[in-house]
Amino acid sequence: MLMSTLQIKDLHVSIEGKEILKGVNLTMNSGEVHAIMGPNGTGKSTLSSAVMGHPSYEVTSGEILLDGEDVLEMEVDERARAGLFLAMQYPSEVTGITNAEFIRSAINARREEGDELPIMKYLKQLDKTMAGLEMTEEMAERYVNEGFSGGEKKRNEILQMMMIKPKFAILDEIDSGLDIDALKIVSKGVNEMRGGEFGCMIITHYQRLLNYITPDHVHVMMNGKIALSGGPELAKRLEAEGYEGIRSELGIELDVKEEAND
Repeated sequence: MLMSTLQIKDLHVSIEGKEILKGVNLTMNSGEVHAIMGPNGTGKSTLSSAVMGHPSYEVTSGEILLDGEDVLEMEVDERARAGLFLAMQYPSEVTGITNAEFIRSAINARREEGDELPIMKYLKQLDKTMAGLEMTEEMAERYVNEGFSGGEKKRNEILQMMMIKPKFAILDEIDSGLDIDALKIVSKGVNEMRGGEFGCMIITHYQRLLNYITPDHVHVMMNGKIALSGGPELAKRLEAEGYEGIRSELGIELDVKEEAND
């Protein structure tokens, strides 16, 4: 079993000329779950977009290394083939391609030519995974996310992750808008993926998701940096005290000019 490492070193990122990330440092190994928490506007979603190569986010300095390779030199599709995966906060609808076609294409894009996943083996895996996520069989033949409810879209993101089996997954507020039953199902999917060949970064505002997915490390972002790191107990402290206590303790002033919806 080979361990993979994702390293983010002194990362600075701007959007439309405004600096959002101001020197983020984070190392994540396969087998680990890291939770990124923090108030609105601190750069959490900017971090996920920068790692995956969203064109609106300009990396002005710093490094992102996947097993020592420079991620910033890769196009978005190359990053995905290298083993990075982003479950988006607001997944897009893709008309004209079914879920089953989309996921199989994504799996085969990471395999060598001539070593594509056999269709019957793929369909067996797909049916089993969808059943575990309590998704109906007909969702496989629907166009990607088209007409899906918010909860269905989030389950679909987890389905893609479980089928593609990336080295590292970034879950950007995968819990937003989910009721408690859907939250448990999504969490079950993430927990089934846990192991030595998979690492996960969970971006969330709330402790409630972490009641079902226990993180190995918790990081609090404030003003574009990781201000404090700890174990699962840090998330529970945030739930009990909020962010103001930590902000005061660390002497951090609120940057009111930062992106309000990040």
